[in-house]
This record gives sequence, C-alpha cells and structure tokens, in this order.
Amino acid sequence: MIKIILTTTLLLVLSPLGFSQNFDKVKLDNYLNTLEQNNKFMGSVAVSKNGEIIYTKAIGYADIENRIKATENTKYRIGSISKSFTAVLVLKAAEDMKLDLNQTIDKWFPVIVNADRITVKHLLSHRSGIHNFTNNKDYLSWNTQLKTEAEMLEIIVEGGSVFTPDSKAEYSNSNYVLLSYILEKVFEKSYSELLNEVIVKPIGLVHTYVFGKIDSSKNECKSYSFVGAWNVEAETHFTVPLGAGAILSTPSDLTKFSDALFSGKLLKPESLAIMKTVKDGYGMGVFKIPFYSSVGYGHTGGIDGFSSVFSCFPDDNISYALISNGTNFNNNDISIAVLSAVYGKTFEVPVFTSYNLTSGDLDKYLGVYASKQIPLKIIVTKDRNTLKAQATGQPVFALEATDKDKFKLNQVGAKFEFNPSEETMILFQGGGQIKFMKE
Repeated sequence: MIKIILTTTLLLVLSPLGFSQNFDKVKLDNYLNTLEQNNKFMGSVAVSKNGEIIYTKAIGYADIENRIKATENTKYRIGSISKSFTAVLVLKAAEDMKLDLNQTIDKWFPVIVNADRITVKHLLSHRSGIHNFTNNKDYLSWNTQLKTEAEMLEIIVEGGSVFTPDSKAEYSNSNYVLLSYILEKVFEKSYSELLNEVIVKPIGLVHTYVFGKIDSSKNECKSYSFVGAWNVEAETHFTVPLGAGAILSTPSDLTKFSDALFSGKLLKPESLAIMKTVKDGYGMGVFKIPFYSSVGYGHTGGIDGFSSVFSCFPDDNISYALISNGTNFNNNDISIAVLSAVYGKTFEVPVFTSYNLTSGDLDKYLGVYASKQIPLKIIVTKDRNTLKAQATGQPVFALEATDKDKFKLNQVGAKFEFNPSEETMILFQGGGQIKFMKE
C-alpha cells in the first residue's frame, strides 16, 4: 500500500556495536549534500554524545518562496514527537500527585464511549480504543481551522470506540489530545504554559514551543511536498493536534530534551521506567528504536510536509534527531546513514541517475489501477514529464523514472513496474508485490 509510514525501526542486526572514534563527518556531509543537490531532502540533523552536540547540519530551504536557507537554528514542526513531551508532563503530574494514572477519564469526558473503563494510563499507551480522528475521511478539509475543545471533543466522540479498552494497542492521536485537555483542567493553565514551565525552561531549550502560524522572520520554516518541484504545504492549526503534535523545535533541542529525559533530569527513575515499558509495541510517549545491538527509545512524527524522528541510546549516551520540511527520499535511510557514521559502520553516499521521459512517453501509463489482492485503487496521472500516483484516501506522489516502464517512490520504499501492452502495474514494497490491472 502506498502510504507514508514513518518507520519506528531503524535497523536491527544482532552484532556488537559501540561508539566509534572514527566518526567520518566529511563523508556524512557529502551524503547530506548529495541529497540536497538532487532535491531529495530538506531538513536538519543533530547528534549528541555525553550531552554535548558532536554533529549538526541543515540543508535546503526554510522558505523557498523567499529564498531563505535553513540553518542549525531553523525551527520545524515535529508532529507526533510532541507526544513524548506530553507524556513527560503527565508522568510529572503523577509524580507530584496532581494526577492518578489509573483514574478513569469519565471524570473529565463522560460523553466518550467507555469513559468509565478508560484510564489516563490507557491514553498514554494507546490502549483506550478511542478512534483516531486523523483517520477521518474529511480530516484534511478542516485541519487548518481553529478548533475549540468542545469542537474537538465532538469529533472524537463521533469517532466512537474501535476496540475494548486495554484489549490491545492501536495508535490514536485522539488519546494525546485528550491528555492535553486533562493537563489544562488539572493545572488551570494552557498546554503551552505547562510545556514551557515543566520542560522548556528547566532544561534550557531555546527553540521549542507550541507553534502558531508559520513566521519565516522568526526562523520558522514552511513545509513542502515534491511533485516534480517543491510545493508548499497547508498548515495544520495548533488547536487540532495540541499535545499530540503541535510543538515546534530543532534537532539540537530534541537531542537536549532526549539527554535530559533519559538521564533522569525530567522524571524520577520509576516514572522513566514506566514510560519505557513497551507493550504491544508502545511505551508511554516512546517506543523502542533499535540500531544493530543498541536499543534506543524515541518517537517519530509527521505533520503537513514535516517528518521527524528522535532517539536516545542510553547505554552509549548518544541521542539523535532528524527533522525534515521536505523529503523525496526514505528518511529512514538517512537515519541509518547518520547513525552508521556515528557508530563507525559502513554507509554509502547515494548515486542518483535519471531516466528521462517526455510528457508523451507517460501517456501509456495513465489510468486507474485496481487489484484483487487489496481494496485499494491507484490513480496514475502526469504533470508535464512527471508521472504521479495517488492511492485511495492518500496524497499525490511524484514517481521517479528509473528504467523503461519502471518507477520508484523513495519516501516509502516502493517500486512500480508497468506493462502497457497488458495494461498491468506491479507494486513492489516491503518485500512483497501486488498486481494491479487498469480499469
């Protein structure tokens, strides 16, 4: 299925691994510069060791329209990494006996289905069964609009329940929006104020806060999607995701947050242990991100055209963060390259070759494709000499020609092979293949 999935696993290979003193920063610079030169990635990365930044680099533009280049201090929307901050706020409130993790949410939201069975802990670990509102078909028609708590609650209530509370785990942004409201009710302060008072100021973050409308003059960057060229994305209003995804930051600030969190500067050891306890793939605001034999904890994020990841490898005292405001590449491969450089593992600078096609060459591929294997249709169109594909309920993506009748979509590791004479298309992704027929 064509879908932007921010990978939660970087690479898992069971072999010894330790921090390398042979950190090839020149090669890593070359790797990232190559991505920039080929319109594959715009964004920033940072790595810290023992609490000190050992590498940081920004490439691309913060604002293409005004030709503003990104710098190390450019601020990006971090999407669901915000959940890690929210989880810290909730667990800190529990430490201070302001909240009980086992309290059911009917105290605050009696109108939610199963509210008398759903606890604060269930929200934290995605075990509530509450429908994920960002899966709504009409989500992209209203996500840019200001929403009050009452309006968001109505949307969440209408979504209902998708499974019995605590019977399993399933990712839902609704959980963390509700946690944001609970925090605001308990402390009688805005989420933004709590973030600043409990996390930002105590550990000295300088570029982290709840976002508003993007302001390039404040070093806040826009986000873009690549469809033959970089096209600016719409802006989600902060009132929609709030503690589920409304924070803006930099990779350097994220590594500082990561170092503080996993060194015990934000939470007591017992609370941190609860946060890191993974069940059915989820901890509380974090999940495991393994790299070879090292086990990291962190989170990924995606909002509008932004994508992000941060992870801490406590045993090695290494933290890593990447935030992108435009990608035409698989960001997981970038993470692997950065960490490979840090740990002294082999990685290769990509080589990009193009297979040039005219607009007329693309006509034989155009159409609607359906498969008997999955209930998904893919509409193939073109924009001048660029082939585009759109799967049911998903954005339009530009495909890159690699050979005769062959195309790829780097962001999701997908390849497409057409047979115009038979009017078929085969999608290769994740080790599998799905055959589509033109309708």
